Amino acid sequence: MLHYRLPFVISSQTVFMKAILLEALHQPLQVKEVATPEILSGEVLIRMHTAAFNHRDLWIQKGQYAGIVFPMIPGSDGCGVVEQAASPEDKKWIGKEVIVNPSMNWGTNPAVQAKDYVILGLPHHGTFAQYLKIESRLLSEKPAHLSFEEAAAIPLAGLTAFRALFTRARARKGEKILVTGAGGGVALFAIQFAIAAGCEVYITSGSDEKISKAIALGAKGGVNYKKENWHKELQQLSGGFDAIVDSACGDNFARLVDIAKPSGRIAFYGATLGAFNSGVPAKIFWKQLDILGSTMGNDAEFYEMVNFIKHHQIKPVVDSVWGLDKAQEAIEHMGKGEQFGKIVLSIPL
Repeated sequence: MLHYRLPFVISSQTVFMKAILLEALHQPLQVKEVATPEILSGEVLIRMHTAAFNHRDLWIQKGQYAGIVFPMIPGSDGCGVVEQAASPEDKKWIGKEVIVNPSMNWGTNPAVQAKDYVILGLPHHGTFAQYLKIESRLLSEKPAHLSFEEAAAIPLAGLTAFRALFTRARARKGEKILVTGAGGGVALFAIQFAIAAGCEVYITSGSDEKISKAIALGAKGGVNYKKENWHKELQQLSGGFDAIVDSACGDNFARLVDIAKPSGRIAFYGATLGAFNSGVPAKIFWKQLDILGSTMGNDAEFYEMVNFIKHHQIKPVVDSVWGLDKAQEAIEHMGKGEQFGKIVLSIPL
């Protein structure tokens, strides 16, 4: 049986739970019985109803992530009901439907994460289990207008998009915004957030079908980046962009520099196409562009993001919902890159 890495005593009274367990690199996700965690001071125990995948889970399974430990329960996103609280001041959470901030140990500097910063799901056991122990300070009440499946889709992708779009790229009402890679969870949140904020949003995708779906969400237009002159077509459609949110980098990054307006901001939170080619440096300094890296977000941004979703009644896009025993099939579906929105796990009672 798996023991939680935090202090925990196994006895004849130990209660076990079902969880997805990753025991080695390149191994399939499997449902196992593991010890239900015991909570310490300042922690709560959540009965998880739903969890959601991120590409981070796939990269961990493939060994493309630093600091991997085994055995481990993956998962950074989830939604459930608090069943236990270790401290008297946290008893108020019992019975409440909550989502969890996966951004752990951000630190005191809102501008950048601390050295001991980690994301829920590695090295700490994550959300792909019937129960999760977590510090109460990382809880937020589930927005009432959302289902458990929709709420589970929020935490990691929503926080990443919120910081990249508003804190780093400084998107404002009335500006023209480009979001690349429509279809992924972060990109879709960035699209929805920018539209809700009153921006004029354009998108790119390698799928015409995904472009059509993004336009149905409220995007003004989009272009398939597989076209030879996709950036020129976007320039004609939009006239250029005040802010760009990118996850790909690679050789296409130079084209983003081309279509950014003078004093534009380009924020990127990933590099799925590898190291970027920024093109002619003079274009960056002559246009006074800001090139901005962004990772996850701080605690204040998480609560601002949740309140933004509540205020604008935003509904996350859910691609599909899978049973816990179908976790491996679900992560393979994500690996194909065909999804539009978040892939969610339903966790049986």
